[in-house]
Amino acid sequence: MFEERSADELESLLKSNPEFKQLYQQHKELDRRVMNAELGISPVDDLTLGQLKRQKLAAKDRLVRMADSISLH
Repeated sequence: MFEERSADELESLLKSNPEFKQLYQQHKELDRRVMNAELGISPVDDLTLGQLKRQKLAAKDRLVRMADSISLH
C-alpha cells in the first residue's frame, strides 16, 4: 500500500501516530476479510463484499492522506 515510502518511514508513522496505527490495522483486517471472501474461505454475499471493499478503500484513502500530511510537516 505504501510502496513509495521506505519501511522506516512507515514504521515511524505507526509508532508516532496512534490514529494512523489503528487505521492501518483496520485496513489490514478489511484486506484479510475481503481476501477470505473472494477465495471462498469466508463466504459472504455480494452486498457485504462490496461494503467491505468500500470500507477498505476509504481506510486506504484516509491513510494515504494522513501519511502525506504528516510527511509535509
